[in-house]
Amino acid sequence: MTARPSNPRSVSDSGSFARLLGRLLALLVLVALAWSFWIYLRINKVAEQDQAQPADAIAVFGAAEYAGRPSPVFHARLDHAVQLYRMQIAPIVITLGGGGDRDSGKTEGGVGRDYLLANGIPFERIIAETRSTDTEQQVRRLAAIARENQMHSIVVVSDPTHLFRIQQLCAAAGLDVYTSPRPSFGNIGPWDLAMRYLHEIVSYTALTLHLNGSVHRWAEGRNED
Repeated sequence: MTARPSNPRSVSDSGSFARLLGRLLALLVLVALAWSFWIYLRINKVAEQDQAQPADAIAVFGAAEYAGRPSPVFHARLDHAVQLYRMQIAPIVITLGGGGDRDSGKTEGGVGRDYLLANGIPFERIIAETRSTDTEQQVRRLAAIARENQMHSIVVVSDPTHLFRIQQLCAAAGLDVYTSPRPSFGNIGPWDLAMRYLHEIVSYTALTLHLNGSVHRWAEGRNED
């Protein structure tokens, strides 16, 4: 003799709840995909434009330094800034970025200043910011420097995929900026390129949602190879 469920209604309710939960999860996935694609398009739009034009200063966003030498990524950003300076885009170059315990007292801003000096930019034409530890802090310090020096427009230099987030942060800080991506070097594989986009999508999402902690720290990890 087959046993019947003691409460058929509870079984039906459980099935309805499972279907509802499945639909909600599917909706969340669709929203996340749509959001990510929208951000991807905005990142691409900024990355493909070079807005460099006469301004009050050129700001180079920091990347890794190794024992006082700029990493390849930082090297490319600084070279681009030197080129813009020689084109008389702006009379001042600002290097941004602090250092950590593993940097033995070196900072990205200081290493950037030394590199610019070695490439013929006079000391008095360089402002080195050496306390910031992530992109948000670099933008806050850049805004403070701009106010202190009565700068009204700035050309910002960084990686192409990084510039959309910088642009948004600068706008929120009241800065009038023009984006100028550093030239590409070497070959970037599909996986590495996908990870760069993922990094920026997660970073911007964390910023938008005011997320802190491990998610934000992971998102702030830089692509500095």
